[in-house]
Amino acid sequence: MLQKIVHTLEGLPVTIAAGVCLLASLLLPRFGYPQAEAIAWAAVIACGIPLLYLAVYRIIFNHGLSKISSALLITIGMVAAVLIGDLFAAGEIAFIMAIGALLEDMTAGRAKKGLKQLISLAPQTARRLTAAGEELIDATLVREGDLLRVLPGERIPADGVIVSGDTCIDQSVMTGESLPVDKTAGDEVFCGTLNQDGAIDVRAVRVGADSSLQTLIRMVLEAEERKAPTQRIADRWASLLVPLSLTIAIVTWLVTKDITRAVTVVVVFCPCALVLATPTAIMAAIGQAAKNGVIIKSGEALEKMGHVSVIAFDKTGTLTQGALHVSDIVPCGVCSKEELLGFAASAEAKSEHPLGKAIVQYAKEKELPLRESERFHMSAGRGVRAVLDGSTWVLGTERMLREEGIAIPAEATEETKRLRAEGKALVFVAKDAAVEGVIALSDTARSEARGMIEKLCALRVTPVLLTGDHESAARYLAAQTGLREVRASLLPEDKVRQIEVLKEKGPVCMIGDGVNDAPALKCADVGVAMGVQGADIAVEAADIALMTDDLSRVPYLKWLSNTTVKTIRLAITLSMCINLVAVALSVTGILTPTTGALVHNAGSCFVVLLAALLYDRKYRPEKAGVASSQPKKAEGKERDCMNCGLCMELPRVQ
Repeated sequence: MLQKIVHTLEGLPVTIAAGVCLLASLLLPRFGYPQAEAIAWAAVIACGIPLLYLAVYRIIFNHGLSKISSALLITIGMVAAVLIGDLFAAGEIAFIMAIGALLEDMTAGRAKKGLKQLISLAPQTARRLTAAGEELIDATLVREGDLLRVLPGERIPADGVIVSGDTCIDQSVMTGESLPVDKTAGDEVFCGTLNQDGAIDVRAVRVGADSSLQTLIRMVLEAEERKAPTQRIADRWASLLVPLSLTIAIVTWLVTKDITRAVTVVVVFCPCALVLATPTAIMAAIGQAAKNGVIIKSGEALEKMGHVSVIAFDKTGTLTQGALHVSDIVPCGVCSKEELLGFAASAEAKSEHPLGKAIVQYAKEKELPLRESERFHMSAGRGVRAVLDGSTWVLGTERMLREEGIAIPAEATEETKRLRAEGKALVFVAKDAAVEGVIALSDTARSEARGMIEKLCALRVTPVLLTGDHESAARYLAAQTGLREVRASLLPEDKVRQIEVLKEKGPVCMIGDGVNDAPALKCADVGVAMGVQGADIAVEAADIALMTDDLSRVPYLKWLSNTTVKTIRLAITLSMCINLVAVALSVTGILTPTTGALVHNAGSCFVVLLAALLYDRKYRPEKAGVASSQPKKAEGKERDCMNCGLCMELPRVQ
C-alpha cells in the first residue's frame, strides 16, 4: 500500500502540481495573501514523502556507508526547514529532488526484454522416425537418441549428428558465420539452425534445456542478472556531505547561537544540483544521439561508454555487408571471365543455394544474358549439374568434382589456396568434364570500416574482432580494416568468455547484429547493436542501437560519451563550488533559509543550462583528438577482371 502511494506521488502529474503550489506559496504572499505560504505544504508532502521513504529504506536495507545517501541529506534539510517554519525552503529542495528523479527515470527506460524473438526460433514441432514410420510430435517431447527428419526450410529441433542425407545449413543464429555450411553424414548440427537444401535424418544428442539454443537463451538471462546497477554519483558524495554539513551546522549554531543560520547551512548543502547534473546531461546527450541515428536506452550505458577502453566487434553484418558477393572470377580453361560468369549463372539460375543465388544476382547486375538450362539437377550440399547449349556443366565443391571424376588442374589448385586463405567460398565450374575456372564469393568489408577503426585508435580505444567465422576469414578482414586483435571460431558461449577476459583490462563495449551476439551484448559493460540489419533479440539485448549501418557512428558515440562524462564532472565541480560559497554566506548570516533555497535553486538551473548546451555540441573529429581519415585504397593495381571492370577483387593482404 505504502509503495503504491509513493509511486503515485513520484509521478509526473503530482510533481507538476507540487511545483505549481510551490510557486504560488512564493508569489501570493507578495500580493497581499500571507496565508498562501501554507500552500507549500502540498509540495513538502507530495515530494517529501517519497524522499523520506527512500532515505529510511536505504538506512534499513543498505549496507555500510551506502546507508547514507543523498536522499538522507536532503530529508534532513527539508525537516530542518519545516521545524523553523520555512515551508518554501523545505518544499523547494524536495521538489528539485523529485525533478531529478523524474529526469533519471526518463533516461533509464528498460527496453531489454528481447527473449521473445529468441524463443521464437525454437521449433515447435519435430518429425520423429520410429518403426511405425514418421510422426509429427511437439518439440518438447524429443528425447536424447531420437531419430529426427528435417525437411528443407525447417529448423532443426535439437542438437544432434546427421545420420543420413546432405544439405546446406544456415547456422548464423549460433555462430554468426556469413556463409551457409554444407553438412553431410557425421556432421554436427545445432538446434534452431535452418536447413536450407536437402532432407536429413538427425540423431538427437542434446535436447530441451541442454540444447544450444536454450543455452543461448539462458546465457542472455544470466548476463542480465549479473549486471549490477551503477551507484549514483550523488549517493557516493552523500557519505561525505552528510557528516560534513551536520558538523558545520552544529558548529555554526554553537558559535552564533542562531538556529536559522544552522538550518540555512543544511539547506544550501543539499546536493540538488549534484542530483540534477547527471540526468540532465544524459538527457541532452541522448537527444543529440537520437538526432544522429543512435538510440541510447539508458543513462547508465552512456556513462559507461565514456569509460570504455576496449570495443569488441562481431564480423558478419557489423564490419561486413552481411551478404555474399562475387569477389573473384578465375578462368583456367578456354572461357573468358565474362563467359565463365555467364555460363555459371545460367547453370545456377534454378538453384536455391545461397551461393548460386549470389552468382545469378551478380550476373544480372552486370546485365549478362542468361541461357535456359536443360536437365537441371541439384545435389544438396554439393552443387548442380545442367546442360547448356548441348554441353554438360557441373558447378559445386571440389569434392563434387572429384566424385564426378573431374581432375582439377594444378594452376587452379594454387589459386584456390590463396582464395581459401582469404576466407572465401569457392564454386568450381566444369564443362564436359574439364574445369573451366573457379568463382569465389565473400562477405565484403564495409567501406568505412578502416576509417572507423583508425578513429577509435585515435580515441585511445582498443578494437578487437570476435567472430564465429574461420581464422582465415577473420585474419583477412582484419588486414583490410586495420584490426590487430582477432579471436575467431567462437560460439556464443566463447564470445561471452572472451568478453569476461577483456573486462579484466577495463570496461568493454560489444558491437554486434546477430542473435548469437545477444549473450555477449548482455555480458559486456555496454552492448551496441546494428539496428538496421540486426536481429530483434540483438537490438533489444543491447544498451545502445545504431539505427544506421554507417560505422562512423561508433567513433561519434564514443566522443559523445566522453564529452557527456566531462560535462557531468564539470557540472558537479561547479555545483560543489556554488554550495561552498553558499555555506560561507549562510554561516555569516547573509543568507536565510528562503534566500539560501533560491541561491541553491539558481545553482541547479546553472547545471541544467550547462547540460543543455551538450544537445547542440558539434562532433568535429579533428578537434576531438580523432584523426580524420578515409578508407585507404589498396596498394598496387587491382586485378584485371574481364578487362571491363565487371568484377573487382578485394584488396590483397600486403
